[in-house]
Amino acid sequence: MEWTTACRDWEERIVNGETLIPFDPLYPDEAEAALAVFKSLPVVDVAWKVDENGEARPRNFGEVCEEWVFDLVAAIFGAYDAENATRRISEFLLLIAKKNAKSTIAAGIMVTALLRNWRHSNELLILAPTIEVAGNSFAPAKGMVQYGPEEVRKLLRCQDHTRTITHNVTGATLKIVAADSDTLSGKKAGFILVEELWAFGKRPKAAAMLQEATGGLIARPEGFVIYVTTHSDEPPAGVWKAKLEYFRDVRDGVIKDRKRLGVLYEFPPKMLEDEAYLEAENFYITNPNIGRSVSSEWLEDKLREALAGGSDGAGDKQTFLAKHLNVPIGLNLRRDRWEGADYCEAAARPDFVASLDDLIERCEVCVLGIDGGGRDDLLGLCVMGRERDSGRWLMWMHAWCWPATLERRKEIAERLIDLEKVGDLTICREVSDDVIGVADIAERLSEEGMLPEKAAVGVDAAGISAVLDELALRGLDADQIVAIPQGYRLNGVTKGMSRKMADGSLLHGGQPLTLWCVSNAKTELRGNATYVTKQASGTMKIDPLIAAFNAFDLMSRHPQASGGPSIYQKRGALVL
Repeated sequence: MEWTTACRDWEERIVNGETLIPFDPLYPDEAEAALAVFKSLPVVDVAWKVDENGEARPRNFGEVCEEWVFDLVAAIFGAYDAENATRRISEFLLLIAKKNAKSTIAAGIMVTALLRNWRHSNELLILAPTIEVAGNSFAPAKGMVQYGPEEVRKLLRCQDHTRTITHNVTGATLKIVAADSDTLSGKKAGFILVEELWAFGKRPKAAAMLQEATGGLIARPEGFVIYVTTHSDEPPAGVWKAKLEYFRDVRDGVIKDRKRLGVLYEFPPKMLEDEAYLEAENFYITNPNIGRSVSSEWLEDKLREALAGGSDGAGDKQTFLAKHLNVPIGLNLRRDRWEGADYCEAAARPDFVASLDDLIERCEVCVLGIDGGGRDDLLGLCVMGRERDSGRWLMWMHAWCWPATLERRKEIAERLIDLEKVGDLTICREVSDDVIGVADIAERLSEEGMLPEKAAVGVDAAGISAVLDELALRGLDADQIVAIPQGYRLNGVTKGMSRKMADGSLLHGGQPLTLWCVSNAKTELRGNATYVTKQASGTMKIDPLIAAFNAFDLMSRHPQASGGPSIYQKRGALVL
């Protein structure tokens, strides 16, 4: 049997409102049987109807769903080869905007799986990131049993206190659980649905947790794993980032994997570039249930509030766009953001500054900025150079952290691991790895004649005495190391750096570390000064960005490299 889960024409399909599933059900009889069950299940949280006897009853999936839901259900259950008890496609990802009945549809799929399952004492699992989300899945599933057809009520029973539905004949159970290591330990589920996968991207060791939850599929080839999610309210991280990128590559035909199918309701890149998602006539692209569980008018009202900076929870523009329109977040553009965040992505030129080597090759002079803290902090380094001939400033960052940081800062642990994978961060194996790493770069620049003889390294002197000692051992003298005033005294630097990003005279390589730190930066208003501090930015780290501010301060002094005259001197300017 031949099929492909790639959907290379998905952009055209999604704009035309066509199915995103590029094949017919592999086993039509299985798809039809499962659809008959699914369509009969009631949806209790929509308007009920009055039957011919004058009694109110809930409508079922067959009456309230759009065709895309049936296509998805048919693809999932129609991938099962009953003769060989094997599922040909075993992993699915549904990416869809909020308010599109995601949890209700997920519950219906799992109740259908419980009814279609033949394995005695099998475990079916809906895994939610929190107790609240678990409740959102259990409530509709319970309603499907209580108000379902008579055959369903006879076969299934609910246990509210454990959020469990049990099959009276097979003894199989569907359990809705909130994720933690205790609840998942020893699970041997044959069918798993993971709610809000994006939230697992924030959890430390989430990949291991999901591996524990899905381990039972090894002995249950008829099983499946389904991930249903919206976009994250931050740039994707951890297991969510890995899954999203993989399923996109499968959809686009970059990776050939016939056992995985992604149904991703997201805007085509050109529409994202043109901000077409702000037009009401395009809301349907990521809201296939529009007109049913979500209305265009409601989305328009909430979008207007978000753009105006409303205060009811929809006021954060980026969060609203991510959740309700499935627009992926690049920089988290909060109202209290550093103004440079508005221009940071446009200033990214990976072709110019793909690495430190690129920066050194292009520049006539370089300065360093350093910032760091304690054992649960990052040590941030920024190298800023002035490009030959053009005079543009180029920027490259790196960071170091100790393993203790991953334990003490669990909320960003997965993000730090991602940054290590792309080479932007080093997790130290030895206590002095960070100090040596910074000094190695400084020494290299010094030996190549790239550093000025004075004011070459800008530091926040607090907490980096070990770095200063190592720099001295590498031959950097006291005149080359400058303590940069912090706090409100950086106000001019933060404004200047934002302006140079805006006018294109400061470029960077688009490093994930740079984008993350910029998105984390929050501002405080004190008197007439608006400035960025670590305290304002809370637990999200900005040390490499503070290092960049330190380097910017030094570059603003028009330095001359020890190896030759600067671009300013070549143009006849007097440089003190």
